[in-house]
Amino acid sequence: MNLLKHALSALILSTLLLTACQPALQTQQPTADIQVIETSEPEPISTLREPVEENAMGWWNEVVFYEIFVRSFKDSDGDGIGDFQGIISQLDYLNDGDPETTDDLGIGGIWLMPIMPSPSYHGYDVTNYQTVNTDYGTLADFKQLLDECHKRSIRVVIDFVVNHTSSEHPWFLSAQDPASGFRNWYVWEEQNPRKPGPWGQNAWYESNGTYYYAPFWSGMPDLNYHEPMVTKAIYNATQFWLDLGVDGFRVDAARYLFEDGISQQDTKSSIAWFQSWRDFYLEINPQAYTVGEVWTDTQVIAKYNQPTHGMQQYFMFDLAADILGGIYSPDPSRIMKSYLDTLEYFPDQQFATFLTNHDQQRLASYYSERLPHQKLAAFIYLTGPGTPYVYYGEEIGMIGGKPDELIRKPMQWSAEDNAGFTSAKPWQDLAQGWQQTNVEVQNQDPESLLNWYKTLINTRSQLPALQKGSYLPFTSSCRRLYSVARIYEDQVVLVMANLGVQTMEDCTISIDESPLPGTWQVESILGELPFEQISFSDKGTLTDFPVSIQLDGGQTMILVLNK
Repeated sequence: MNLLKHALSALILSTLLLTACQPALQTQQPTADIQVIETSEPEPISTLREPVEENAMGWWNEVVFYEIFVRSFKDSDGDGIGDFQGIISQLDYLNDGDPETTDDLGIGGIWLMPIMPSPSYHGYDVTNYQTVNTDYGTLADFKQLLDECHKRSIRVVIDFVVNHTSSEHPWFLSAQDPASGFRNWYVWEEQNPRKPGPWGQNAWYESNGTYYYAPFWSGMPDLNYHEPMVTKAIYNATQFWLDLGVDGFRVDAARYLFEDGISQQDTKSSIAWFQSWRDFYLEINPQAYTVGEVWTDTQVIAKYNQPTHGMQQYFMFDLAADILGGIYSPDPSRIMKSYLDTLEYFPDQQFATFLTNHDQQRLASYYSERLPHQKLAAFIYLTGPGTPYVYYGEEIGMIGGKPDELIRKPMQWSAEDNAGFTSAKPWQDLAQGWQQTNVEVQNQDPESLLNWYKTLINTRSQLPALQKGSYLPFTSSCRRLYSVARIYEDQVVLVMANLGVQTMEDCTISIDESPLPGTWQVESILGELPFEQISFSDKGTLTDFPVSIQLDGGQTMILVLNK
């Protein structure tokens, strides 16, 4: 049998905020956003839904996400800018909706970078939280995209920029008047505090003789969450998008939400806000999912889940760096230790994994376009714990480095004019090498990076142990051998890879203790079968077990153990 196919709240929050807020607004009420949803004040947390079981696995633990910059993915109307209809036209590339086919990537979730109106190309400075950027289409187009995704069992998560707005947002334009009801929606000082931002940068900018706080850029003034009306506005936006049909949010710059006068990041108030927000959005949709950008050390990220969960998941930046570095070195022990460290803080596996994203040098450029390194990196994180995210174009080896525009170039679909992205001049020049590095060419090459991603994602989708299993590293006599068991219920999967370039011979693997006593028959799902059975002691010990084949540089294996 082919196993690959058949294996398978807000009151607490308000009290917190009001203790530190400035005098309440008296007259002018918010009117700036279009389509403001008239809702009551958020209910006390005690009156909301029964709490969901903490640490429970969700649908997000069973899928691989794909990050899309809409502007650069596919243009449908010939203006050189990607759009919603363009994404719709390429959905079958991501997932054709038929679990029996393997020609698509097998993507189960999409993260759309900002889709709301913005004066910038990137969209991280929002001017309206309750509609879409007209460059990308209409709300009807977006709703059609949601419908088409859901037909294919693809969940859709949108970027939610709640820390700051654009300086062109009507709220901020009104707030520049000290008498405006929106004044307190942002952080103002009469004199320049000259206090640097969270990473030592200038964070204060002059407007009409006073100074506002904007740690990222003068065009992105921070919202003041000590003002309860800001929370209500963001709650309204949350409900708007969930009611429209989105499946969740990726929260940008989450660690900077509140400032407390001493710290400008990772404050207790920020952590409490996200925990209350979770109760609010789960009342609307108990299956809603959020993933946070808390770009810092893993142990700091863990604070956002204490004493209770904030968002469902957070991106693991330390882990990403260790995967990339552990392959570059190569050093499998670095990767295995990083996974174990992450699981120490997140034993329920509620974290998101990635290799690179829209803020970082592309994977292919990091490895100087070395294909074996890219394949190994994909292998490690697509067989490891957590929910994987693939950055668009990563699966074909697109290149790019800073500045950010060069990391977000148009997708390379074919060797046709403009790489098949548009019939017009693209909004951004294409990356070098697009004539050879594109979807069309790689689809025809069984050994391509694209087909490797298809194989790995399809394999992961068929093996629950790779999606949700525990992580059990082995030691090896060959220091460049990555060897790990993934265990979920009665399924055991052994993952092995030679991270070096030289052939390994006479390797052995060992483990002092495991939940795997007895003799197991071995079936190869991916790669050569190195041994037909493996025996552990009554205590699950394995001592110097020989891996009885030569392991070429970059060689990988996925083995299923059966009693």
